[in-house]
Amino acid sequence: MTTLTDTAERFRSLHRSGTPLVLPNAWDVASARLVEDAGAAAVATSSAGVAWSLGAPDGDRLDRDRAVDLVARVARAVRVPVSADIENGFAADPAGVAETIRAVVAAGGVGVNLEDVTYGADGPALNAIEEQVARIRAARQAADAAGVPLYVNARTDVYLLGIGAPDTRLPAVLERAAAYREAGADGIFVPGTTDPDTVAALVKGIAAPLNILAGPGAPTVAELAALGVARVSIGSKLTAAAYGAARRAAEELLRAGTYGGLAGALDYGSLNRLLSGGR
Repeated sequence: MTTLTDTAERFRSLHRSGTPLVLPNAWDVASARLVEDAGAAAVATSSAGVAWSLGAPDGDRLDRDRAVDLVARVARAVRVPVSADIENGFAADPAGVAETIRAVVAAGGVGVNLEDVTYGADGPALNAIEEQVARIRAARQAADAAGVPLYVNARTDVYLLGIGAPDTRLPAVLERAAAYREAGADGIFVPGTTDPDTVAALVKGIAAPLNILAGPGAPTVAELAALGVARVSIGSKLTAAAYGAARRAAEELLRAGTYGGLAGALDYGSLNRLLSGGR
């Protein structure tokens, strides 16, 4: 019988520099099953996608219980490892982060993305390094106490938020990555840049598997692999693409009375079988 520890070890082993784990992020049970059926070695949730699907905006606006419930439902529906995007830990302090980690593990998750941004009245702002180190350390200790080698993917949004002058961002990310790794992070997630020279410098300067956020205009997975990337994800982009298709089809129906936007849809039987356990 496969245990959660076995699944966590399997998920950890998928992070290999040069042969990256590719994650088309899911946002509900149906999308998770579709991603698994397409051949993904693991399922990772998108915090934005999950929030949108549950009627909330992204940015620490979804409560922990609803987010973790989705993780549990996805973990029950798929056979591959599940990693949860938990934003800033759904908590105001390290103790709260530890509580979230215990809930994710209990739900069947074997990995988390933990970002270093807090959302306030003025928008997102980077946490101080010392504060984020304490949050990562709390996550690591909570997972270890549960006996599960949870993969902690520490995200830093220096590039995504455009913090500082362009020539200061790489040193800032490397400083944070080293501190996060020392605190117990297993991998480092750096959204906001896909520039090949920058990615190569990140791979060289970070002593942990590197996760890059990709999408239209980014290097291909093969090109990122050649740079040494260990994980490629697309965040909320798959969710947005699905909602974009829904909006275009709805507008066409309401304005033109035609149905071209429905072409290419998955058929009823296939979706029903997928969610009935058919594989």
